[in-house]
Amino acid sequence: MRLTRLQRISKLFAHYQTKYNNKESLLEMVDEVEIAERVYNSNAIENSTLSLPETERILLQLEISRHITLREVFEAKNLAQVYGYIKKTAPLKPLTIDMILLLHKMLVTNIRDNVAGRFRKDNEMVRVGGHIGLPPEYIEPRIQEILISYSSEIKTPFIHRIAQLHAEFESIHPFIDGNGRIGRVINNYLLIRESFPPIIVRNKEKESYYSAFRSFDNSHNSKPMIRIVELAVLESLHKRLAYLDGLEIVPLSKYVDDKNSSFPALLNTARRQTIPAFREKGVWKIGKKKTG
Repeated sequence: MRLTRLQRISKLFAHYQTKYNNKESLLEMVDEVEIAERVYNSNAIENSTLSLPETERILLQLEISRHITLREVFEAKNLAQVYGYIKKTAPLKPLTIDMILLLHKMLVTNIRDNVAGRFRKDNEMVRVGGHIGLPPEYIEPRIQEILISYSSEIKTPFIHRIAQLHAEFESIHPFIDGNGRIGRVINNYLLIRESFPPIIVRNKEKESYYSAFRSFDNSHNSKPMIRIVELAVLESLHKRLAYLDGLEIVPLSKYVDDKNSSFPALLNTARRQTIPAFREKGVWKIGKKKTG
């Protein structure tokens, strides 16, 4: 019988836990290399013009060959700082309204200081496409409600609760600026609290990501967002297990030659995460046992 995505996640996570001990430095290395990719994708979803190589250069304090705005520099640096912070803090502290506001302040400081670290207030309304965010006076109580729901609905798998909270949070749109990036940070905050590795929502999949929000806003259907989060978790686990298992990591295109399979067919299974493939810098890769 074919396993569900959630069952596959449970199986992979159990394997991940057995391999984790004494290999923290390796996982630390994987995470550090991935930070730029996480930052790039989250900012690109919000229409940043920075490329991944430019994001990497900014985080390494290196010069960039073209003129970019100071805002985009701070968007990259601030988000990287936030990810570094939650990695240390999430295992120790639960997600609260105060924590969300602190993360937001870190994110938009030097970008929009007048709105940093606070929810919308007075007549500050926002619209995203055809969706209007919650009126300011309802924001804090509604955020408190969804945090309580996340913590209390323990019969619902926590990955599904993360997807639900993410859809709810973006529907509320509590901030003037930075809602999407903070929402994706919250996803990772909650995953880290459960000892899971962080995930990346990718800019190349922005259309399906936005479509998942529309499904939630129009009919309260969270299944598309659940699918996005489940696939991202599978990919993150596949990547780390490839390193933890000491596999040789090769591009999927090279793996095709070994398996006598067509690349489109293999790519399709990679996107469905029915093979242990993952992306590094946008390139699909897979681990295989070393020969010789």
